[in-house]
Amino acid sequence: MTTLKPTSMLLGTTRPAELRAWYIKALAPEFTGEGAIDLGGFLLVIDGRDDVEAKNDQPGRMIINFDVDDFDAMEAQLNAAGVEWISIEDREKGKFGTFADLDGNYLQIIKWK
Repeated sequence: MTTLKPTSMLLGTTRPAELRAWYIKALAPEFTGEGAIDLGGFLLVIDGRDDVEAKNDQPGRMIINFDVDDFDAMEAQLNAAGVEWISIEDREKGKFGTFADLDGNYLQIIKWK
């Protein structure tokens, strides 16, 4: 049996250009070019869709997690990009920072202990 390895994600939105710019500013400030945004080998495709609402009314349903080596440095980068923080917590297994994109989708940075 083969185990699948995720390589990309499609994120549907009513405002693709604005959301794409937000993701580049917040998560991949050195990214240039068109098409999928390369997040360290994981590709994020942002597509305009007319079958989704402008805001995600269940943002906790799926959260994109990013492991970080330096939580404080990544928190500073995200603050400079103007992200909306939901919470920053020290937990038993590590430090978790949850934030939202422009459509209200949740993302997390995690520094594991």
